[in-house]
Amino acid sequence: MKLLIAIPTFNEAKQVEEVIDRTRPYCQDILIVDDASSDQTPAILAKRNDIRVLRHDQNQGYGKSLIDAFNYAQREGFDWVITMDADGQHEAESIPDFVEAIRSGEWDLISGSRYLAALSNDDLPPIERRNINHRVTTILNNQFGLELTDSFCGFKAHRTSTMIRLGLTEAGYAFPLQLWPRVWEQGVRMKEIAVRRIYNDPNRSFGVNLDDAERRFSHYMTVLNAELDRMGRAPVKADLNPRVKLGCGCRG
Repeated sequence: MKLLIAIPTFNEAKQVEEVIDRTRPYCQDILIVDDASSDQTPAILAKRNDIRVLRHDQNQGYGKSLIDAFNYAQREGFDWVITMDADGQHEAESIPDFVEAIRSGEWDLISGSRYLAALSNDDLPPIERRNINHRVTTILNNQFGLELTDSFCGFKAHRTSTMIRLGLTEAGYAFPLQLWPRVWEQGVRMKEIAVRRIYNDPNRSFGVNLDDAERRFSHYMTVLNAELDRMGRAPVKADLNPRVKLGCGCRG
């Protein structure tokens, strides 16, 4: 089993080197996908000879960085890709839990969940992000019977061949709204494992057009409805804050 750790990165000069150093003991093959960072991130990466780097000349989005990592893994013969964020939100110490699940041979996608189990050192999530995750996760569960507890966590282990087969194209933060319908549609064997909930920067920006919660939720629904239309299913008509709450225990 040949494993690649892929870390999408955009303007993470404060954290990226520590994330790499903490990840190094668990995997020798680390790929940083630098999405056209304009801070000191490129200079920091250039000084290291123990990582692989893909750099976008123009900012293309979080989802595109993941897709490029999967394509890189396929070209280079990696069987699995574990994705982590570059801001310290994902603990490298959890990598062995993903590797254990990989080695079982039972799964094609192992998704971290910050809500599967309550951990004593969990951070409290920003309320609008919790609400969006709660609502989107519930909608996905109702549509596809996935039984997710956290639809947005980027800490995942992906079987490379499976990710290539899904034909993913969504370039931005709405990437999960394309991923989960295709996971269901193609019968991908998926499980969640518990990971710690960490918010080093609760005010983190999603970009000028998506920092507003209502606008971000609407964008997510647009991407989901495009997938439902492709599949010949009825669109979802949903509000971010419905009068009747649908049951799930998630964050955003």
